[in-house]
Amino acid sequence: MNTEALIMMLTTQGLVTALTGYFFYRVLTTKPKAEPDSYTENDEEEERQAKN
Repeated sequence: MNTEALIMMLTTQGLVTALTGYFFYRVLTTKPKAEPDSYTENDEEEERQAKN
């Protein structure tokens, strides 16, 4: 393998590894969005209480 091909391969592998690590880190550190609790909003509906 010539020098240019080796440099290209190592650069590509390094870039892919760095991007994968960056996005994995972002997934682990992102705070969850505050979503409304659909069950507490529907507590007064008779249809749901009949199933319990």
